[in-house]
Amino acid sequence: MSPRKISQLFKKLHEAIPEPTTELVYNNHFELLIAVILSAQATDQSVNKVTPQLFASYPTPQALLEAGELTVLEAIKTIGLAKTKAANIIKTCRILAEQYQGQIPETREELEALAGVGRKTANVILNTAFGKPTIAVDTHVFRVSNRTGLASGKNPVQVEEQLLQVVPKRWMQDAHHFLVLHGRYVCKARKPECSQCAIIKECEYPEKSLEGTKTKSRKGS
Repeated sequence: MSPRKISQLFKKLHEAIPEPTTELVYNNHFELLIAVILSAQATDQSVNKVTPQLFASYPTPQALLEAGELTVLEAIKTIGLAKTKAANIIKTCRILAEQYQGQIPETREELEALAGVGRKTANVILNTAFGKPTIAVDTHVFRVSNRTGLASGKNPVQVEEQLLQVVPKRWMQDAHHFLVLHGRYVCKARKPECSQCAIIKECEYPEKSLEGTKTKSRKGS
């Protein structure tokens, strides 16, 4: 995809999604970190159902650590991989409490040293919490990037590396959320809603449908 087309693609996504941000509910960096850990292989909606009460009861890493793994597990039992996530959350809270005075570290290396935090989660925290120009490649970003021709790759790291090269600096901060929301609500996995797509003209997907195409996408924010 040409640089001119890429710029136009993000301009149109901005028009369709004027306030690109995460749909996870949180009030501070610690809550965001826990919510993102919980969101692995789970929907944001399922996470948002359990975190308000969890955070209200245990608002700090120390408080959650003292609550213990069984308490966390009971609170998040409706979320996939709850047992593993509860164990990781307690391990992470211990590290935060003992090594960082309850604060969230701001480097990729430190974040990835936390339990349950991989490259994708670290990128989300760096971008959303600290305003770093990173791009977390989840299933939506991976699909939209490959499908549209924006960036191709056989794995998330390859796609991330390409996106960091081709996304214009102007859009780098919000690129992750643009692509996530577009993939979640329009460029869906099984049946992309091409008729609702804001970037239909820029998209290079060979199987896209032009029938009934509208000029603007459904807003994902």
